[in-house]
Amino acid sequence: MQPILFLQSGDTGTIKRISGAEDTRRFLAGLGFVENAEVTVVSQFDGNLIVNIKDSRVAVNKEMARHIMV
Repeated sequence: MQPILFLQSGDTGTIKRISGAEDTRRFLAGLGFVENAEVTVVSQFDGNLIVNIKDSRVAVNKEMARHIMV
C-alpha cells in the first residue's frame, strides 16, 4: 500500500484506505475517493494530480493525495 502520489500518469489503482482527520476523509469521500474505488492518474504536476474516478475527472493537491492509499 502506498500513497496515490507514487502512481505515474496512466497508472490505475484501487483505493485501499483513506487516512487523515474525519473532515478530510469526508471531503475526499464526497469527491468519490472511497475504499475499493478504481482511480486512474491522468496527469501529475509538482505532486498535484488529475485523476479519473467514478466517471469524473478530479484535481487533487498533494496534501490531499497523501491521504489516499492505493
